[in-house]
Amino acid sequence: MADLTAAVVPPTLATPATGPQSAAELAKRGQIKQTAQKFEASFLSVMLQQMFEGTDTPAPFGGGPGEAMFKSFLSEAMANKITARGGVGLAASVQREMLKMQGLTP
Repeated sequence: MADLTAAVVPPTLATPATGPQSAAELAKRGQIKQTAQKFEASFLSVMLQQMFEGTDTPAPFGGGPGEAMFKSFLSEAMANKITARGGVGLAASVQREMLKMQGLTP
């Protein structure tokens, strides 16, 4: 019977897939994912701040010290929302590389 299975089913399908083995590995993967998303949000925040650097909002809706002070918070909030919605793909690449560095399969 084993010979018949080997002839019909490829060996990669006959062996069970090995996933994360322990709670510690699952926790490490979760931390890596969170770190990669934070990195992407930070990158996007800086990028958005640079993008809005040259824009001025005319009165009565803009200008003054309040706008300059809170513009960074707006950029950070937008970057967090972009990342939460899937981002630009940077977090996935960073996560994959971090998993490789830890000796884990992506």
